[in-house]
Amino acid sequence: MFPNIRDYSKSVDYLERAERTIPLGSQTFSKSRTQFPVGVSPLYCTGGLGPRITDIDGNSYIDFACSLGSVTQGYADETVNRAIEDQLRSGILFSMPHVIEAEVAERIVAMLPGAEKVRFGKNGSDATAGCIRLARAFTGRDRVAVCGYHGWQDWYIGSTSRDLGVPKATKELTSAFPYNDLDAVSALLESHPGEFAAIILEPVAFTEPKPGYLAGLKALAHKHSALLVFDEVVTGFRLREGSAQQRYGVVPDLTALGKGLANGMPLSAVAGRADVMKLMEEIFFSFTMGGEALSLAAAGAVLDKVAHEDSLGTIDRSGRRLLEGVQQRLERTGLDRYVSCIGQPCWSLFTFADAPAATPFELKTLFIQEAALRGIFNIGLHFLGAKHDFAVIDEALAAYDEIFPIIAEAAESGTDGKLNCEPLVPLFKVR
Repeated sequence: MFPNIRDYSKSVDYLERAERTIPLGSQTFSKSRTQFPVGVSPLYCTGGLGPRITDIDGNSYIDFACSLGSVTQGYADETVNRAIEDQLRSGILFSMPHVIEAEVAERIVAMLPGAEKVRFGKNGSDATAGCIRLARAFTGRDRVAVCGYHGWQDWYIGSTSRDLGVPKATKELTSAFPYNDLDAVSALLESHPGEFAAIILEPVAFTEPKPGYLAGLKALAHKHSALLVFDEVVTGFRLREGSAQQRYGVVPDLTALGKGLANGMPLSAVAGRADVMKLMEEIFFSFTMGGEALSLAAAGAVLDKVAHEDSLGTIDRSGRRLLEGVQQRLERTGLDRYVSCIGQPCWSLFTFADAPAATPFELKTLFIQEAALRGIFNIGLHFLGAKHDFAVIDEALAAYDEIFPIIAEAAESGTDGKLNCEPLVPLFKVR
């Protein structure tokens, strides 16, 4: 059913070219050779349509990365493209605010429970950093409690192993806490009484919040006069029309939005309580490109599709079909002893454990290699978009029918003769 070999030679050659001018050959760590095994997977693409991308060698793939989750409606979606094209005819960026800024902000306020006012950025890191600056300004405090991944800027990345270049004083202001453990959060806040400005977390990632957990976090934050910030860069306008805060019935003080907003166009947002957001008039959160109109036009089209079409329902149904099919195949091959697929229908993750004859990263690298060979672009997770219909899911599951037995055999007997490259190594742990 699937080819025995694929040519990635142009990808390898282009990596050499790109690295002459670009560190790692990519603008994004998670799109670089740190995540894609060189020689056995694609490294550069030339375009995409619907749920598929095409690499520089001309190979086509079902794409389960979806540009790290930012393409929710499919590549080159006609409605989104038309909105961008219509706006392009009258301009991109102007010398005063364009009316589209208020129009899209109004849409977000109408759809997101925790949004009373909105300010736009370009990346998720803009939004999370904006939330933290606001929280510090509002509370007059400096410390931040974090859980999950929140971007590249100093205030957060200093708390990870990727902290090179971050001042020690900045690192000391951010403290991590484990998910689903209210006692740990309480102890952290009490260890520096009156010093925490905010608790920030992804309300849900690959583990469901325990009953009462999110509400308990909000109560703890307010007990200590801190703000609760939801990082919904991934979950915003993806889990539900009103995002994770609508699903779980807990409204944060501030919300960071990003990937679900504009189907791959660069746009993020800070949204929240009016009294807190008013301080946007005083803090400095401002960029020349903040009101760029093409991305806002794309966001308007995406929000229309979320509100009036069943795009999120399609994602949810296809995701459930995928998760059920993957679990059946893991159990059938015995691979469930070493591999799990966890998370939400719209956003799930393969986890690889130590096996008798292979390390987790050897198994993960072999999986990426074998998936690419069968036309599946998968770096260990599934981000689903509205174009991943049942036919696409069934095609992927047919590929997994061939891949999982190979991984299961490697777990027991090793990857020699199977893995055609050096195994990947961890970038850093973010969740």
